[in-house]
Amino acid sequence: MTWRGPAIAVVGIGADGWDGLGAAARDAVAAAEILFGSARQLALVPMDLGGERRAWPSPLLPALPGLFAEHGSRRICVLASGDPMFYGIGVTLARLFGPAALRVLPQPSSASLACARLGWALADTPVVSAVGRPVAAVLPDLVDGRRLLVLSSDEHTPADIAKLLRDNGFSESTVTVLEQLGGREERVRSCAAASWELDPGDPLNIVAIDCAADAGHLRRTRVPGLPDAVFGGDGQLTKAEVRTLTLSALAPAPGELLWDVGGGSGSIAIEWCRTHPACRAVTFERLERRRQQITANAAALGVPQVEVRGEVLAALAMHEMATPDAIFVGGGVTQAGLLETCLAHLRHGGRLVANAVTAESESLLVTMAAERGGELRKFQIYRAEPLGGFTAWRPQLPVAQWSIVKSA
Repeated sequence: MTWRGPAIAVVGIGADGWDGLGAAARDAVAAAEILFGSARQLALVPMDLGGERRAWPSPLLPALPGLFAEHGSRRICVLASGDPMFYGIGVTLARLFGPAALRVLPQPSSASLACARLGWALADTPVVSAVGRPVAAVLPDLVDGRRLLVLSSDEHTPADIAKLLRDNGFSESTVTVLEQLGGREERVRSCAAASWELDPGDPLNIVAIDCAADAGHLRRTRVPGLPDAVFGGDGQLTKAEVRTLTLSALAPAPGELLWDVGGGSGSIAIEWCRTHPACRAVTFERLERRRQQITANAAALGVPQVEVRGEVLAALAMHEMATPDAIFVGGGVTQAGLLETCLAHLRHGGRLVANAVTAESESLLVTMAAERGGELRKFQIYRAEPLGGFTAWRPQLPVAQWSIVKSA
């Protein structure tokens, strides 16, 4: 959307309100003909400043283009919490109008203030947002000995986080709730997740977690190759060793979209999304019971953003879908036209990886490689199992893999 009006001032304001603003920020607010912000933010500005005041509607995002078009000729100031470019409205406005349309005047972010209070290194502290999304998004970042911050949705988020930690093997973690940072009502409270006893406090808070894993906790990091046991279902999944090799071939990067065809238990899509918070995935699975299981597994492993659809060819016939950066075909390889359809939908430079365990599907992959190029590999994994008083190597099903980068 092209912005033709005066530059939009986007002013970060903290819990310390007007007193905490510098001269440039105060001047931007005072010069505004219309002042946008939440009711809480607008109340922090003296009533005799800022022209007409408009509290944000709900839902906000669909209303933004119309709101700004209505006032396009006026001097607009937008109030934001702390740093507008840190999970804030400034990011949304920059995407909508372009950075040249904005004049951003930030304050310290809640993460900066929290690390200042705790003595934590900001550059080494991951930040996860629980605003408008499930607290389960915290799960991929839980590692023994790690510290992280969680942006709260409201006063109930800290208790939800404590329960999440108890339910997922981190009950000994210390949870610190930092409220109204920088303001007169600032308060910092800490409690172990296992013995959570803090009452709900101020809705404006950020949560710090000093992670401590329980004894015997099954380690789960963002590195692909989670134990098979963490995936519920009927056993229809790509096993850990082959899953690791498959994710390596798919080569996920932040913000990329994967199509996982023949989802089974959803293991490939889930591990793809766990590699980075911005990764996205759509998994296609024809059986309803497996679709339900994929949804449950994705939530349990901290990536509820995994989208679950039905059989891929039927879904593509019914819906317009975003072009994927990578496609994994783990089921239905021999279905007529499936691989060709997947390749047609893949973006130029995107990666397709297909695995096969039957002679028929392997033969098809060999034929596709001969016709279109790419690389063929075959994996044979052995796992040790007891045999009487000894140990024997039990072979898993061999897996043939075809991978190809779509040329322009």
